[in-house]
Amino acid sequence: MSTAQPAQPALTRDAGATLAEQLAQRYTERIQQRLLLAGARLPSVREAARRHGVSPSTVVDAYDLLQAQGLVQARPQRGFFVRGDRPAPAGSAAGLRQAGATEPAPRPAAPVDATALIRSMFQAQGGLPAPGMGTLPEDWLDGALLQRALRQVVGSGSDTRAWLRYGDPAGDPGLRAALSRRLADLGVAAAPGQIVTTVGATQALDLVSRTLLRPGDAVLVDEPGWAVEFARLALSGLRVLPVPRGADGPDLAVMERLLQAHRPRLYVTVSVLHNPTGHSIGPATAHRLLRLAEAHDLTIAEDDTYAWLAPPHATRLSQLDGLQRTVLISGFSKILAPQWRVGFVAAAPALAERLIDTKLLATLTTAAPLEQAIAHCLDQGALRRHADRVGQRLDGARARTVALALAAGCRFVAPPQGLFGWVDVGTDTEVLAQTLLDEGWLIAPGRLFHATPRPTTLMRVNFATAQDARFWQRVAQAAGRSTP
Repeated sequence: MSTAQPAQPALTRDAGATLAEQLAQRYTERIQQRLLLAGARLPSVREAARRHGVSPSTVVDAYDLLQAQGLVQARPQRGFFVRGDRPAPAGSAAGLRQAGATEPAPRPAAPVDATALIRSMFQAQGGLPAPGMGTLPEDWLDGALLQRALRQVVGSGSDTRAWLRYGDPAGDPGLRAALSRRLADLGVAAAPGQIVTTVGATQALDLVSRTLLRPGDAVLVDEPGWAVEFARLALSGLRVLPVPRGADGPDLAVMERLLQAHRPRLYVTVSVLHNPTGHSIGPATAHRLLRLAEAHDLTIAEDDTYAWLAPPHATRLSQLDGLQRTVLISGFSKILAPQWRVGFVAAAPALAERLIDTKLLATLTTAAPLEQAIAHCLDQGALRRHADRVGQRLDGARARTVALALAAGCRFVAPPQGLFGWVDVGTDTEVLAQTLLDEGWLIAPGRLFHATPRPTTLMRVNFATAQDARFWQRVAQAAGRSTP
């Protein structure tokens, strides 16, 4: 069972700085790390005094320091809020703009919510698991498996001189052949020549959008959905159009209206074990969606990141479509190790060639030794056996987490499946996130998963890292409920 990360150390009078300076520094770090976003409200003076064990006057002094630094602003009768127009460091583009210097035309800004989520996940690394994490706990992963695979690649008598020059632009041929066999097991027919390897599934998504779209184009996304994908598309100058995601898939009535009004060329979706809800698309919805795509000349990028955690016969659009209007994207960081950034995209032959051209411009090629190691794991069945072990362990963790959440008065708005649960806790989860952060708990509030962030009582939990009863007791207390 996981435990909470240690709470931040208490403020002390012998720390070489006043209590107000220490408290101001604590909030400064959170703002700089984007754990407190622009527009976020700081705790009331009385609440901050209670949390940190100091007097209200100390909190007022700390907030005054933050105002003097331009980090927060006071709003009469409302409180203190993080500023969205904070002073930029000297030499930065924003700093040049403030100084009146000439600079290139700015690119569209990505929502800071996405980087807030990623920063919080990186911050949790090296410590104890956090309920908002997006990956499996370290002790669930098999470092020895990776080590053996690398040793096999290095010591197999292969010509390591090939590592001294650029590899195949499409990716290691052995891995692409292994992936072709793996996809056949899932009912997706893709020859090795239709597969392009990438630096993780995120780059695969980026290659697809860069190949098919231009700045100003519209793109459909699931809502709720993956905040990082929203941000990446917005940063590329694309118009992000959210489609409500339900139990069986996207709301096709909304999608059809958007297709008629905006003529988007791409729809990015997670068909199986959707993040954050855990839903998987139903066969009837899948067939209707593919008919819509055909009628409106729409390409569907199917993100299958959680394939190794999914039921073996889950419906995939690319299986039904035969990679005609779909591209299938996946990777190995969720099941092997986050740092092994190996992914791939499977597409129709002509589109695969275009994706290779885009990949050449982006990264030239990808790391053959890592790709060869993963091919070894696939060919020897080691990855399948590891995934089976993880799946069994995840089933137990999911059952324990669900029981704790229900006992705390929370409600799952989607049937608990896969790695993530979509939970209604009965209180604003953005406020809850800041409250629990003082105690060492990192959560993923629901506003991060909307293309247009808004207050919500929902949050995403990782079943593998949310098994501590104390966490759910604190959630219940924050929502004003008694705990068992």
